[in-house]
Amino acid sequence: MTPSFRRHVLYLPGFDPIPPRRYRELYRREGADQAAISGHRLRITKAEAPGFAWAVHGRVEGQDTRTVIEVALWSDLVQASMTQGIAATYAQLVRTSWTYIATGTLTRLMRLRRGPVIAALYPIAVLLAQLMLGLLLGGLAAWGILALGGGWLALPVGLALVWGVLVMGKRLDHRLFAYYLMHDYAFTARHRGGYPPALEDRLSQFRDRLRQIIDDGPDEVLVVGHSSGAYLAVSLLADLLREGPPRAGGPALSLLTLGHVVPMAAFLPDAGRLRDDLGYLGRAEGIFWLDVTAPGDACCFALCDPVAVCGAGGAGQRWPLVISAAFTQTLSPERLSAMKNRWFRLHFQYLCAFDRPGDYDYFAITAGPQTLDRRFAGRKPSPARITRAVGARP
Repeated sequence: MTPSFRRHVLYLPGFDPIPPRRYRELYRREGADQAAISGHRLRITKAEAPGFAWAVHGRVEGQDTRTVIEVALWSDLVQASMTQGIAATYAQLVRTSWTYIATGTLTRLMRLRRGPVIAALYPIAVLLAQLMLGLLLGGLAAWGILALGGGWLALPVGLALVWGVLVMGKRLDHRLFAYYLMHDYAFTARHRGGYPPALEDRLSQFRDRLRQIIDDGPDEVLVVGHSSGAYLAVSLLADLLREGPPRAGGPALSLLTLGHVVPMAAFLPDAGRLRDDLGYLGRAEGIFWLDVTAPGDACCFALCDPVAVCGAGGAGQRWPLVISAAFTQTLSPERLSAMKNRWFRLHFQYLCAFDRPGDYDYFAITAGPQTLDRRFAGRKPSPARITRAVGARP
């Protein structure tokens, strides 16, 4: 039987080197949990698509649906940017810190939300702590050898111990995430908020693919951007709409941004392209843009209107509709307790099940029978929304 509602989702992940199958398995596992809570019926199968994709056959809110979820791959670019060794990573630390401090970007970010800024300072603090520990232990070892009359052995032993501490810190990064986060912020800061040529090429490929998806004629084409993938999704849709408005009678075109970190890029001095895209898309017709964040997610700029805070708002701004995922209301105390101090897990909660779901339900949005604009028609923005233009540039 032909499903009564068809959707194609193009998902843009954040700065993530992990293969895309992680997102399929996350959807499969968390979708099953949400289905048990909310009464959905979801079945995951393979999908015919040029890239990595899966199909979701749903019975949601009393209607049959079929959704294809396709991952817009840029993990290879992420992996390539993370090949630096220990010494190169410390050089990145110096360059990235200087970029954010010398340009005044860090000061403006602090005026907006301190949580994500603290998260950004975390890898710097951890890497410097590892270096200081290595220097302390290496110095003590060298001093001890000198005191025992070891002479020429002091320097090489001391340096070896410093390097050993740094190597151990890198090996523990699967728990500490300091190197990973340092590479993340360095990727953005290297071009001072501009997109490197390889990423521009990839966005062009995404745009071509999005045109093909629209021409296939589903009921809705939904672009989802998570974390730093949110601002890539903004640029993608801005480029698409500049080429021409959606054709009359075509699919509904929707954008869902989740846990965005837009100011980390858009506040940088050479992010004019991104700021222009934000201003253009914030006034665009023919789309519906929903932005979802949560104050409980310390890795995002919670409830910050990404258009307005970057100085691209003003007269004529229509989008996004900014709402909160309200973790303290949509997650039970038991679930919140289980995720305490797990920053990354909370940052991915938007893609997961809620045991006390409100109007935000990722699986109803992606596999349900309503377009994004119908589902959130009449919804008011969060009263705690932040719109002051902290990132406005002269």
